[in-house]
Parts: sequence; structure tokens; C-alpha cells
Amino acid sequence: MGRMVKGNVTWVGKVDWELRKFHGNEYSTHKGSTYNSYLIREEKNVLVDTVWKPFAKEFVENLRKEIDLSRIDCVIANHGEVDHSGALPELMKHIPETPVYCTANAVKSLKGQYHQDWHFVVVKTGDTLDIGNGKSLVFVEMPMLHWPDSMAAYMTGDNILFSNDAFGQHYATELLFNDLVDQAELMGECIKYYANILTPFSPLVVKKIREVLALGVPIDMIATSHGVIWRDNPAQIVEKYLAWADSYSENQVTILYDTMWDGTRTMAESISEGIHGQDPGVTIKLCNISKSDKNDVITEVFRSKVILVGSPTIGKGITSGTAGILEEIEGLRFKGKKAAAFGCHGWSGEGVPKITEWLGKAGFEVLNDGIKSLWNPDEAGVENCVSFGRDVARRI
Repeated sequence: MGRMVKGNVTWVGKVDWELRKFHGNEYSTHKGSTYNSYLIREEKNVLVDTVWKPFAKEFVENLRKEIDLSRIDCVIANHGEVDHSGALPELMKHIPETPVYCTANAVKSLKGQYHQDWHFVVVKTGDTLDIGNGKSLVFVEMPMLHWPDSMAAYMTGDNILFSNDAFGQHYATELLFNDLVDQAELMGECIKYYANILTPFSPLVVKKIREVLALGVPIDMIATSHGVIWRDNPAQIVEKYLAWADSYSENQVTILYDTMWDGTRTMAESISEGIHGQDPGVTIKLCNISKSDKNDVITEVFRSKVILVGSPTIGKGITSGTAGILEEIEGLRFKGKKAAAFGCHGWSGEGVPKITEWLGKAGFEVLNDGIKSLWNPDEAGVENCVSFGRDVARRI
């Protein structure tokens, strides 16, 4: 059944406690997620977004308990991705002539995915929809947050920003509102969401936040499409986004490594020892790439001033796990971070130069040429790694 949000706005979404992977297998969701859909009942009845396709029939049946479907005057599709629009085909079977308000790019994505020519009404930034009782929806295009078709809708009177993916998090909860959930869990999922999904679009994040703030309207709630609704001091997540978008880092060094016979692991631990000895105040995280969740690793990279990436040389290259995480890191286009490489080798030792080149290509300030160890590091090799760590700490 629906849950009251504010005034005549009801949450009619789905809590997915079982979800563990998202975007195919690209994003880990250890704490599940929610697919938030909202029903506005003013003089006009407006549905804002739907839910993911596997829950389409359930969604429509539950929505039917809230309202006679024929009384829905329009649907707002803030974003065409299937976790938001997946139930549209099932819903539109019942109300095929109902207008769907979306951006021009959303028409392309919705047609491309569902091959349906619904009654689309294209809107752009500043367009409004009068929903009666003195209230309107004001639309704001938000391209690349995180698809070209994304937009937000602001509801006057109740002062609710339906923000779609922006300010959301993959976090299953029945408690609905931000002030009711575990705050550490919530913020952990928020920063993970930003780091893994929105980092490449940080300049656009700042631009769009300023654009929304320039409207000069009060925002009492931010109703996202995943996770909690921000009703207690919603400005807090806006402030976090502005900080995260500004070449964010904490006083942290993250050491990423893969290892075959523990030589590169020994190097990682020795480098960590050197960093800590030089700067006991810095947070150090060690992540074995092949044994760690990649999205959790990316979140640690996002938090860091410096990352060190290590791999043994294998086949004149690096391990597939190291290559995979470097591909992810390059695509996210982190700003203002430093990096260096390390690794063991038995013969030719191409791994460290390959990592060094990749880090530079990914936009990191490369601190040095990295450090190699021939075979497993002996006592002198361990001390070299400790010294390498001290030098890194001095250059943070």
C-alpha cells in the first residue's frame, strides 16, 4: 500500500530487499534498494516515475488499490532507465492515451527501449504543469545526471523536489525518510553512489545544483528515486554533493593490489608500514583487488588523496583484476589525486610501467616511476618498500 509523503503526495514504489547487483553486475547493492514512485492527487492526478520491470505487474496492481488507473491524468518520466520506467509498458496498457511528460532525450530512450509511441509531451527547463489547487510542477533538465534524458520536477506549494537519481542511494528501508534510518549506513551508501555513478559528471552536478538553487524556491523535501526521502534538513545532501563534486578527498591513502604468490601483498603491507611511520595520522586502506568488491574499492579511491596500485607482472602485463579496476578508475575521471605503482616480477617486469602509464592516462598526478621487486622481496626489498612508503607520505 502507499505511504504518505506530504500533503496529497503518496509513495507507491517498491522496496527490494534482495537486490545485490545493479546495472547488470556493475554495481554492488549490499543493502538492497528501493524504486521510488510517487502519486500526486491534487485537481490533477499525477504519477511520478514507476519501478523496475520485474515488479511491473505488482506495481500496477498495487497502484490500482490507490487510484482508479483511468483517473491518472499524466505520468512524469524523469528518466528513461529501466529501474524507473520498467513498469511503464504494463501501466500504459491500461491508460494508453495518458500523456507522458519527459525530456526530448527521454522520448528517444523510452522509444528505443520499449518501441511504443505513447502520447509524449516534451518539456524543458522552466516549463510548468498546473496540477490544480494553486500548485504546479516545474521541470528542470538534468542531462548526464546520470543519463542524457534525466530531469527533475519541483512541486510548488508542498516544496518537494522529485530529483530522480540525484541525491539517491541504493538502500532498502521501510522507514522512507532520512531521519528514521541509521545515519552511518545512509551516508555510506550515499558516498558510494556518488563515487561510482556521478563522479565523471561532477562539473554538471555543480552546475545543476546552482541552477536549482537559482530558482529561489524553498525545498522542504527531496524525493529521490532510490533510497530515502530527505525531509530532515534536505540541504545536507545538497551540501555533500557540492563537496563531493569539488575534487573530493579525505586524509587517506588507499593501496590496491593483486598478488599471485604473496610477493606484491608483502610489498603493499611494507609500503603501508612506511606511510604510517612517516604520518601516523593518515588513514590507510589496503584492498586486495581480487578479493574485494570493486564498488567498495572505488569508494575508497574516491575518499583518497593518494592511491597506490600494485600487481605482479604476468604475461608482460598485469593481472586481469588490476586491469579491470584501472579501467573503472579511468572511466570515472577522478580529479586532484596522486598515484604510484608497485609490483613483483620474475623476468621482464613490465607490470609497473604499464600501471604507471595507465594512472597518468586516468588523470592522476603520478608521483614517481613506481617500485619493483625481483621475485619475493627479501629483507632489503622490504626496507625499500618501507622507504617508498615514507616518501609517498612526505608527498601527500
